[in-house]
Amino acid sequence: MTITIRQLEIFAAVVETGHVTQASEKLYLTQSAVSMALNELQYQLGGPLFDKKGRKLQLNDRGRFLLPRCKKILNQISNIETLMGEKSENIVGYLEIVASSTIGNYVLPYLISAFMRMHPSAHINMLVCNTRHAMHLIVEGKMDLGFVEGEVNHEEIRAIPWFQDELEVITGPSSEIAGNSVFRVGDDMRKCKWIIREKGSGTAQIFKKKLGRHVTELNVVMELGHTEAIKKAVEFGSGVSCLSNLTFCREVEQGWLKSLRMEGLDMKRQLRIIHHKNKAMTKLMDEFISFCSVINECSNGCVCLSSPSKLQQMVDYYEKNSTFVA
Repeated sequence: MTITIRQLEIFAAVVETGHVTQASEKLYLTQSAVSMALNELQYQLGGPLFDKKGRKLQLNDRGRFLLPRCKKILNQISNIETLMGEKSENIVGYLEIVASSTIGNYVLPYLISAFMRMHPSAHINMLVCNTRHAMHLIVEGKMDLGFVEGEVNHEEIRAIPWFQDELEVITGPSSEIAGNSVFRVGDDMRKCKWIIREKGSGTAQIFKKKLGRHVTELNVVMELGHTEAIKKAVEFGSGVSCLSNLTFCREVEQGWLKSLRMEGLDMKRQLRIIHHKNKAMTKLMDEFISFCSVINECSNGCVCLSSPSKLQQMVDYYEKNSTFVA
């Protein structure tokens, strides 16, 4: 019995699409070639791998047993091809990254744009979601790198410390606590209606953990899935929130929001870069991680991110000192 790589690729494509026809289109093969390879694989393994549900194929117990092992084999082959094929000194390739909301919306757009100006043969696609889903995509091998603000505790993920931001309370300029110099947890917590991120959000997770015993005093009136929605609700006067100080620099400068540091609580948090432990580190991945560390050259990383011009100063420094610039 000899199982071929092509059979495993076809099996994985049929699992993903649920149809022989769609799998054949995905792999640029004829439908008969896909059917023949799948039938031969099932014969070699001593029985069917799918159940038919109408016109769709669904994995049976044997297929579910094979799938993770199939993915592992195909992933290892991809790693070999990637590493052995990198002969050029140029930074090239397509990088798929996923970022949790704060990082994806307020940090990485600047960094990705600057990196691609330096390396025009490199292409970076980014998906923004919450930390929980970002980790899931890394574990599934659907993304190369992740940038997250929540805790990382999965055995298949390697986390690299990046830089720290800080959570601060934001309120509308006319609210009861807007005139305070700090947010006093013991006095101000019960006065406020809270608008927070949804479950699975790294910001919400860290905020509640940092509050400790005070978390029971939270009067949550809204959970919203996007930081911009929270800022607008706070600006309108619907409540207060606690967000990363990366997210509201412009609103505070314009006077639309007021920010308050929490007195007596350490609200700093570690942002991390994550990748699958079994995924080969390509030249493009390694160079982008190195480039993103430019933030750590700032005496205060958040200051560097408060505007594109300030970040650009650090990018210029990196570009002059990079050994990989083509």
